[in-house]
Amino acid sequence: MKSIFIALGASFGLLCSGMSYAALVDDISLLQQSWAKVNYELKDEAQEKAFKALIKDSQRVVERYPEKAESHIWHGIIQSSYAGAKGGLGALGLAKLAKTEFEQALAIDREALNGSALTSLGTLYSKVPGWPIGFGSDTKARELFEQSLAINPRGLDINYFYAQFLYDEREYSKALIHLKQAQAAPKRSGREKADQYRQAEVTELLARVEKKLKRKK
Repeated sequence: MKSIFIALGASFGLLCSGMSYAALVDDISLLQQSWAKVNYELKDEAQEKAFKALIKDSQRVVERYPEKAESHIWHGIIQSSYAGAKGGLGALGLAKLAKTEFEQALAIDREALNGSALTSLGTLYSKVPGWPIGFGSDTKARELFEQSLAINPRGLDINYFYAQFLYDEREYSKALIHLKQAQAAPKRSGREKADQYRQAEVTELLARVEKKLKRKK
C-alpha cells in the first residue's frame, strides 16, 4: 500500500511539474509576441510607454518562475531592448539590469532557449561603452557569441547579432558567412512576426556588408 502512495505522489509531482512548465511556455510566448510588436511596430513615446509596461509584465514572470532561466532571459531582453530605444544615461542603468538577468539565466541553464542568454549578453558587451563609463568589451562579446554559436549554430538571432558585431569589427567576409546562415535559419513556431522583422534586418545588413566587400576588391 505504501508503494502505491509513493507512486501516486511521484506521478502527481510530475503532473504538477508539467503543468508549471506549460504555464511558463505560455507566459514566455506572450512576452515574445508583445516584445515583437513593441520593438518593431511602435516608435518614440508610444514605444517607451509600452516598454515600461512590458518590463512590469516580465518582472511578474520572473517572480512566478525565479528558478527558470527562460524568465530571466526574457526579462533581460525586454530591459536591454528598452535601453536601446531609450538611449542616453538612463540606458546604461537598464543595460546593467539586463546583464544581471542574463547572468542569472546562465547560472541556471546556459543552453536555455538555444543559448539566448549568451547571445543577448554578448550583444550587451558589444554595444555598451567600455570602462570607465560602462562594462562593454569586444573581447568578451566575441567569446559569448562563439559560445552561443556552439549551442545553436543555425540560429537566426545568434548569426545576425554576431554578423553585426563582425561588421563593426570590419570583418566583412566573416560577417557575410553568418548573414547567409541567418537567412537560412529555421523558422520559429510562434515567432513569425519576430522572424519577419529580423530577416529584414539581416537583408539590410547584408547589403551593407556586400557593399563593403565590393569596395575592397
